[in-house]
Amino acid sequence: MKIFKELIPYICVIIFVILLRTFIITPIQVDGESMVPTLQNNELMLLNKITYKFNKIKRFDIVVVEHHTSDPIIKRVIGLPGETVEYKNNKLYINGKYVKENFKRNGKTDDYHISKTGYDVIPKDKYFVVGDNRINSSDSRIIGLIDKKEISGKANFVIFPFNKFGFAK
Repeated sequence: MKIFKELIPYICVIIFVILLRTFIITPIQVDGESMVPTLQNNELMLLNKITYKFNKIKRFDIVVVEHHTSDPIIKRVIGLPGETVEYKNNKLYINGKYVKENFKRNGKTDDYHISKTGYDVIPKDKYFVVGDNRINSSDSRIIGLIDKKEISGKANFVIFPFNKFGFAK
């Protein structure tokens, strides 16, 4: 009985860590070059699984997508439900209006219109996501729109390497 009493704090810590990792926050590793220059291959980030339970997904959020065609992928949200998305001359247009992309990206974005996904407007609970490395990214331009239920959370905090520790923009 005494051994059990001594183990209770350790058991509580283990249960707490398991619950924290399962439902709130977990590490995730960047796999590939699709988010260069913002994120580099093998960087370690924190995936916030709970933020979208209380907040809306916003344009330019960096999210983790559990897409059926691949392992989890990290992409940037560009188009929201009810919007049209178009790239013309390397510029983003949302609902026909120019929107400045306030983050670094690699490569030119080829001309693109949302209609290539089979929709003229992004339907409810769907999102248009792209990688910051526009030349080397399998994203909504290829795999189509992403369902809200496929977005497992927001990934904007780098924990390794230590020289990049902090929020990714």
